[in-house]
Amino acid sequence: MEATCNESKDSSPVFYLVGIPSLQEFLFLPVSFIFLSFYLLILVGNTLILVAVVAEPSLHKPMYFFLINLSALDILSTTTTVPKMLSLFLLGDQYLSFSACFLQMYLFHGLNCPEAFILVVVAYDCYVAICRPLHYLVLMTPQTNAALAASAWLTALLLPIPAVLQTFHMAFDNTVHIYHCFCDHLAAVQASCSDTMPQTFMGFCIAMVVSFLPLLLVLLSYAHILASVFHVSSREGRSKAFSTCSSHLLVGTYYSSIAIAYVAYRADLPLDFHIMGNVVHAILSPVLNALIYTLRNKDVKAAITKMACPQGPGNSGTLDP
Repeated sequence: MEATCNESKDSSPVFYLVGIPSLQEFLFLPVSFIFLSFYLLILVGNTLILVAVVAEPSLHKPMYFFLINLSALDILSTTTTVPKMLSLFLLGDQYLSFSACFLQMYLFHGLNCPEAFILVVVAYDCYVAICRPLHYLVLMTPQTNAALAASAWLTALLLPIPAVLQTFHMAFDNTVHIYHCFCDHLAAVQASCSDTMPQTFMGFCIAMVVSFLPLLLVLLSYAHILASVFHVSSREGRSKAFSTCSSHLLVGTYYSSIAIAYVAYRADLPLDFHIMGNVVHAILSPVLNALIYTLRNKDVKAAITKMACPQGPGNSGTLDP
């Protein structure tokens, strides 16, 4: 149903972030503390990964090159949303200008989309390393790695542009109530006075492209890897292969939540469910990346230990390949 607009032609609309409607005010402080803790964990964890990979020559490998792309994306994407959420809950700063809202919308989606494609590249790197080890150095050259990463960034940064531009030209009232903690695409679309169906459908199509398609490619890669691993006679070799790829698969499957978030908008579910689903997706995935790739990766842990304690054990042992 299309709403009636009272938009003034003399000024741009102002966006009012409602936040989480059913959240009681006395919970604002603990929720802000949780968001801040996760944000600091994301910043510290991913910064350590970036520094360790750049500083440690033994980590100058394709997998870790793609890993620092993920770390950079996690830092940038959470920085577009978490500070505003903290300002909303701690200071009651619920207003965003028209341009600031759409800038945040584009940056949030534009910086989240590349991660799904980078995870596909990580899965491909794992596939080549295990299924075609003799061709690895030929297939995964530095030039190829840079081209794959650049393609993932460019494709994903371009994908949200049509949806953001079309939403930008929708009709809005003078004060627009956004039922979300940040300027999410579908939340802004549903606050418009225009027909929301075309934009909802476009957002759904983009979600399919950046979630189900990459997830299908990731699963296909790991299906080939699984078949190859079963042909490995050494138990140690099978264990090493599973250990190398299990964390990648865990993070990759999480990205199906992008599509689920968009599908949920069409379902008869409480509004808070939609908001919390997007907030958890925006924060939890970067936290998982930082934890999984530091706590489960012996090479990264050894490099961080070596930086923290130059004379310690991390400086004398050899890193696992």
